[in-house]
Amino acid sequence: MSLLRRSLLNRFGVGIALLLELLLFSLLSPYFFTSENFLNVSLQISITAIIAAGMTLVILTAGIDLSVGALVAFTGVVATSILKFDMPFPLSLTLAVAAGIVIGLGSGAIAGMFTTRFNITPFIVTLALMTIWRGASYMLTDGRPVWGLPEQFSFLGSGRILEVPIPTIIMVAVYLTAYIVLTRTPFGRHIYAVGGNKEAARLSGINTNAVLFKVYMICGALASLSGILLASRMNSGQPNAGLMYELDVIAAVVVGGTSLFGGRGSVFGTFIGAMLIGILRNGLNLLNVNSYVQQVVVGVVILLAVLIDNLKKR
Repeated sequence: MSLLRRSLLNRFGVGIALLLELLLFSLLSPYFFTSENFLNVSLQISITAIIAAGMTLVILTAGIDLSVGALVAFTGVVATSILKFDMPFPLSLTLAVAAGIVIGLGSGAIAGMFTTRFNITPFIVTLALMTIWRGASYMLTDGRPVWGLPEQFSFLGSGRILEVPIPTIIMVAVYLTAYIVLTRTPFGRHIYAVGGNKEAARLSGINTNAVLFKVYMICGALASLSGILLASRMNSGQPNAGLMYELDVIAAVVVGGTSLFGGRGSVFGTFIGAMLIGILRNGLNLLNVNSYVQQVVVGVVILLAVLIDNLKKR
């Protein structure tokens, strides 16, 4: 393979795969290439895609956060529990959202502290947090969903503005912000530097611990935001919400071209990766493919993405 061809494949490979996927499903299903279907796909992927934006920052530093799915559930049950307080809805909603974001920031701060101050592998730290938040979700609700919420709450996760789902609008805003942060700010350059070579970044004057703290806090906050949106969409707090979300999120990041070794990738690639997986599932649903087969197909796609990442590393 020529150097030019390899360079083009590295930069545009996932985009080409997405275009081929769109073409294939357009030919196979008459219901696929419609504006309503694409809006539905954007709504379906919005929850995990928002988390994936934060996960991209973490993985760019050669880290990982396995707690995001459980954090979605815990934030959801806490926020919905607050909404049941006897107070005006605008006030309870403000408190619920604020509490949820604080939980996400706190979870990220804990992950950052144990990863930096105690030098514990992020995989182990966030695996422990995943267990803690999932257990706390069941403890808080005694294993039962939180029902009887104000009807207005569902608008956040199910409403539309100019026919565009609100979660989709929030997702786009998150990605635009993340793109600007990564490409136009010193903090973004520091993230790439830490992921590329942490020791060299430290010797060049970058506060590597502060960078790691911030990326885990951002990832936690976005996971909590997604938890609130998911609870709104279901109009209930579910202690079992977010199961396996961490795998979907990591899959979107890796398929989008971000290296698990850190230092290389982009949120734009993650967005394309999330779209590719979401459209794959949507297309398979339209073709009435068995859900178990879908899991196998998505797993193969993830495995191929990791293989390609390893080949690039050589």
